[in-house]
Amino acid sequence: MTTQKTPESNVKKWRVSRRGFLIGLGATVAAVAVGVPIGLPRARLAIADFIAEGGSFGGVNAPPTSWFEITADNRIRFFNPKVEMGQGVHTSLTQIAAEELEVDWEQIEVVQAGTAQGLNDSMGTGNSNSVSSTFTPIREAAATLRELLRSEAANQLGVSAASLSVAAGTFTANDDPSKSITYGKVVANADVASWEIPEEAPALKPASEFRYVGQATPRIDFQSKLTGAAKYGFDMRLPNMLYGAVARPRTIEGKLTRVAAGEAPNRPGVIAVVAEDDFAGVAAESRLQAYAGVGNLDLEWEDGRLWQQSEIDEIVTVGNGTRVVAQKDGDVDDLLEGDVLTAEFRTPLAAHAHLEPQAALVDVQADKVTAWVSTQAAYVVRSELASVLDMDEEQVEVIPTYLGGGFGRKLNVESAREAAILSKAAGRPVHVGWNRTEDMRYGFFRPSTHHVMKGRLAENGRIQALQHEIASGDVLFSFFPGIASAIVGADFGAYRGARLEYDGIPNRQMVSYRTPLPVPTGPWRGLGLLASTFAIESFMDDLAHAAGIDPLQFRLNHLTNSELSDRFRTALETAAEMANWGGNLPEGHAHGLAINIDAKTVVAQIAEVSVEADQIRVHNVYCAMDPGFVINPDGATAQAQGAIVMGLSSTFFEEITVKDSVIEAANFDRYPLLTIKETPNIQVKLLPSGEEPFGIGEPPIGPIAAAVGNGVFALTGQRLTRLPLRLS
Repeated sequence: MTTQKTPESNVKKWRVSRRGFLIGLGATVAAVAVGVPIGLPRARLAIADFIAEGGSFGGVNAPPTSWFEITADNRIRFFNPKVEMGQGVHTSLTQIAAEELEVDWEQIEVVQAGTAQGLNDSMGTGNSNSVSSTFTPIREAAATLRELLRSEAANQLGVSAASLSVAAGTFTANDDPSKSITYGKVVANADVASWEIPEEAPALKPASEFRYVGQATPRIDFQSKLTGAAKYGFDMRLPNMLYGAVARPRTIEGKLTRVAAGEAPNRPGVIAVVAEDDFAGVAAESRLQAYAGVGNLDLEWEDGRLWQQSEIDEIVTVGNGTRVVAQKDGDVDDLLEGDVLTAEFRTPLAAHAHLEPQAALVDVQADKVTAWVSTQAAYVVRSELASVLDMDEEQVEVIPTYLGGGFGRKLNVESAREAAILSKAAGRPVHVGWNRTEDMRYGFFRPSTHHVMKGRLAENGRIQALQHEIASGDVLFSFFPGIASAIVGADFGAYRGARLEYDGIPNRQMVSYRTPLPVPTGPWRGLGLLASTFAIESFMDDLAHAAGIDPLQFRLNHLTNSELSDRFRTALETAAEMANWGGNLPEGHAHGLAINIDAKTVVAQIAEVSVEADQIRVHNVYCAMDPGFVINPDGATAQAQGAIVMGLSSTFFEEITVKDSVIEAANFDRYPLLTIKETPNIQVKLLPSGEEPFGIGEPPIGPIAAAVGNGVFALTGQRLTRLPLRLS
C-alpha cells in the first residue's frame, strides 16, 4: 500500500520557465547553425523526454501581494491564476492557499485572475498542469505573506514575531492572549508597499499538519452553478451592447474574393457592418438580426480544392511527411527485420464538442479595451486584440469567465477578435457567441492519426524489440512559428503518449511523422494520448496472445525494478484486484486491460465488456490511478471519471468527416456523444504517492479505448484497429 509523503518544506524547487526553455532552444538552434550534426536529434529526444515526464514550459512566480488581497473585515481574496472550466481548479488551488495562510475556509474568497487583476498564468490553463505547476508557488506565496504579516503584527503588538501563534487569520501572543490582531487590522495599519519580499520562502507546513490539502472538499463553484448564478462567456451582458455575427466560408479552404455591404445595412436592427478583405461581419440589436444581416452581405467565395475524407486519410499515413526519431533505446532496426508481428491502427478527426460554444463580450473605447472571454489563455487573447486593434497590450484587459468546457479548443478564441472588430466599428460593446454549427465546423480539430506497430518476441515470450511509428496532423505546431516547428521537427503534442514506457523491453523506438492537413487541427484533451495508447496497448495484447501469456502477466513481465516500473506494477495489480481479473464473469462478458503514463500520472484501466447484436457494451470500468500527491480526492476522482466518459465517447462515436471540403457534422445529430444511459459504472481508486502532485485532467482518457478493444478481442477474437470501434 502506498501513502502520501510530506512535501519538501525547505528545498526550493527549480522550475523551467518559458524564457529558460526558449534560451535552451536557442542553444539548440546555435548548435545546428554551426554544423554540429548530433545536436538536433539529441535536442529532439531531450524535448520528447521532457514532455513525457510531464514537463511544462510555463509557471507562475511573483510576489505574494500579487496573489492575495486582505480586507479590513479579515477576509482574504485569492486571485486564482488558472481558469475554471469544470476541472475544479478553483477549489484545489484555494485549498493550497488556505493551508499556508492559516485561515478558516469561510474566510477565503476565490477570484478569477485576469490580465489586469491578480496573477493570471501567462501560459494559460491546460496540459494537466494547473495544480502541479502552481502547488509550490502558491504555498510559497501564501507562507511568505503569512510571515510578512507576522513580522508586521509583532511590530504593532510590541512583541517578538517568534512569540506569536496564528489561527483563523489572527495572531495571538503566546504569553499574553489579550494581545491579538487580525490580518485585516495588520494590513489596515501597515505600509504594505514598503514591505521587502524575501528571496527565499519560509519553511512550509508538513503534510501531517494539513487541514485542507488532501481532504475531500466540495467544489467552491457548485452553488453558483446549481442556481444559475455563475457567469460564462455566453452569459455576459453590458448596457447598450450589441450582438455580432460573421460570414464564414462553406469549405475548409474557402476564401473571400469579393466583399461588399450589400443590403445588410438596411436590415432591421443592424447598427454596423464591417466588410474588409478578409472579414465580413454585422453588429445588431439582437443575435438573430445580426445573423440575418450577415445573410444580406454581398460576398463571393473561392472554395479551393474540394477535399474528400479518403484523401485526408491518405495524407495521414506512416511514411509521409517529416520523419523524426523521438525515442531510441537500444537497437531495433536489425531485430525488426524478417518475421515480426505488425499491426496498424487509425483514429479519426474529432471535435471538442464542449457544452458552451466559444463566446466573448468586448467593449472597445478610445484608450481602453475590456474583454470578457470564455478562454483558457487570457494573455493570448490580449495579444490578439491588441494586434487587431493596433493598441498597446497594456490598454487591453481580458477577464476570463467560467468555461463550459475547454479541452484545448479555448486556447484560441476567434469570437474575441470578431467582437473587437465589430465593437470598434459600432462604438458599442459587442457580444459574439458562436452557434453550434459554427463551433462544430469552423474551429480546429483533433488530428487523425495512423500507427504502425512492430514487435519481435523471443522464445521465452519476452519482447526483444518494439517500435511505434505514428503519423499525425499538427497539434501544438498549429500555434508555433514556422522556425520553431522546423527546429523541433516532430510535434510533441501529436506524439504525446506515443513513447514505449515498458523499461523491461531492451530495444524500443518511437518514430513520428508530421503530416499537416488541409483541415485545421490543434490541441484536444490529452493531445495524442488516446490515439497512441489505443495503438500501443492494443498491440501489447496482440503480443501477449502470440506468446500465449495472460495480458496482465505479459505486461508485468516487461517491468523492471525501476521507480516507473514499480508504479506501473502497483497500478496494474490494483486494477486487477478491483476487477477480479481472471475470476468469474457473467456469461458473454470479458475483461480488457490497458495502462499509460501521462503528465507523470500512471493510470491502469480494466473494462468489462459484452457484445450483443454487433453492439459493444461496457458494463464496468475499473481505474487505478497514481497521481502523486493528492490535493482533493473528490476532485481527482471526478476528473478521472470525466476523462473516462469523454474517452468512451471518442471510442464509440466521435468522428469528423469531410466531403467536398465541407465538415459533414453541423450538430450533435451527426456528431453523437456518449449518453448517461450508455455510461458504465466507473470505479476509481487513487494510489497517492510521493511529495508532489502530478497531472490528472488528461491521463485517464488514454487507456480506455484500448481497454475496451482488448475486452472485445478477448471475447470475440476480433482485433478492432480503428476508432470509433465498430464490429459491423
